[in-house]
Amino acid sequence: MKMKLIFAIINNDDSHSVSAALMQNGFHSTKLASTGGFLMSGNTTFLLCADASRVDDVIAVIKNHSNKRKQFVPTAASLGEGGDGGYSSFPVEVSVGGATIFVTDVEKFEKL
Repeated sequence: MKMKLIFAIINNDDSHSVSAALMQNGFHSTKLASTGGFLMSGNTTFLLCADASRVDDVIAVIKNHSNKRKQFVPTAASLGEGGDGGYSSFPVEVSVGGATIFVTDVEKFEKL
């Protein structure tokens, strides 16, 4: 039986929904708290081991329960030559949420 290890990075807003859906579909996971590097916001990283034939099923469950959304984040811009050399803060709309998924081969799997 060929096993795959799935790493799924999910926004914290969707973590509970994804976790519940995975369990309802018979997929057991380990959850790790993680932080995104760009927005420095909270994420949950799920670790799952599944038969290779079920990887697409896992991804479908995650996709159906993790939503992309728009969010405004503050950013700073230099006022440059015409300004006083300082910085001004203004919001920029970015897309957050969804899922980032990595799938790797598993050489050995044991559940003790």
